Amino acid sequence: MDGNGRWALDRRYGRTWGHREGARRVDDIVSECRRLNVKYLTLYAFSTENWNRPKSEVNLLMRLLVQHLKTMDKKLRKNFVKLNVQGTIDRLPSFVRRELDRVCRVTSTYPAKMELTLCLSYGGRQEIVDACKKLASQVARGEISTNDITEETISANLYRPDLPDPDLMIRTGGEYRISNFLLWQVAYSELYVTPTLWPDFREEDLAEAVASFQNRERRFGLTSSQIRPTPLEAGEVL
Repeated sequence: MDGNGRWALDRRYGRTWGHREGARRVDDIVSECRRLNVKYLTLYAFSTENWNRPKSEVNLLMRLLVQHLKTMDKKLRKNFVKLNVQGTIDRLPSFVRRELDRVCRVTSTYPAKMELTLCLSYGGRQEIVDACKKLASQVARGEISTNDITEETISANLYRPDLPDPDLMIRTGGEYRISNFLLWQVAYSELYVTPTLWPDFREEDLAEAVASFQNRERRFGLTSSQIRPTPLEAGEVL
């Protein structure tokens, strides 16, 4: 969700205004994804690199997150959305962790129709490092051998192994980079980049991204004919 700061500066506002407007878009897009029957939505809300921003901006983002969570939980429950969090959560201030724990707890009491995951204090490289540390500890304890380490065991030791890999990754703000987001999980995700800054991203922009995804051929290393074989390749009689 890139572009809050640029959106504000383009309008001669402080960056604070952009973050507040960006938070409003979260409500809109979560609601629209629920209407579209999207089962899993992951939002990159705060990266490990974002800790290097000015302390005043970081403090504002933490307070804004808590304010948003206090009003968001009712909407999540109304729409049967479960909240998840992933990242180096221990780095977040205690008042943020308490509110996250509360909303995650109250939204886990019903069968979820959609799971919303916030990536907070998250970095894809750090996630892979942490997974490697878990596996190294398992080897040291004699629970597994190095020969047991596979793509599947690495995936099982990521922050949220229960979540499927993303089908579609949308990047707002026009930057053509992944920015340390779900580096392991997006190996075969379809990428969609839009110049639209996050505060301007609306339901119709989401619809364009989804339509683009639906028109793509996902081969996962196979050939087009393997995905859509001709009648002869499929063994049919013409």
